[in-house]
Amino acid sequence: MAKSFQTGDHVSWNSEAGRVSGTIIKVHTADFIYKGYIHHATKEEPQYEIKSDKSDHIAAHKGSALRKIKTAKH
Repeated sequence: MAKSFQTGDHVSWNSEAGRVSGTIIKVHTADFIYKGYIHHATKEEPQYEIKSDKSDHIAAHKGSALRKIKTAKH
């Protein structure tokens, strides 16, 4: 079964620059165009738009590429 995340989840993923973290801002359950490319998504295998913690960069990834980060309680 694919990993499932929701808007607001804090996640991390590997990039060319190393491990990156961010917050999910949108969940796609149907194919969508992002940065000129078609990203394939279904209800069973959604894709996620994530805003980087360190920049305004937005990334799109499948759940299999993401790891949920537990946030510290204050």
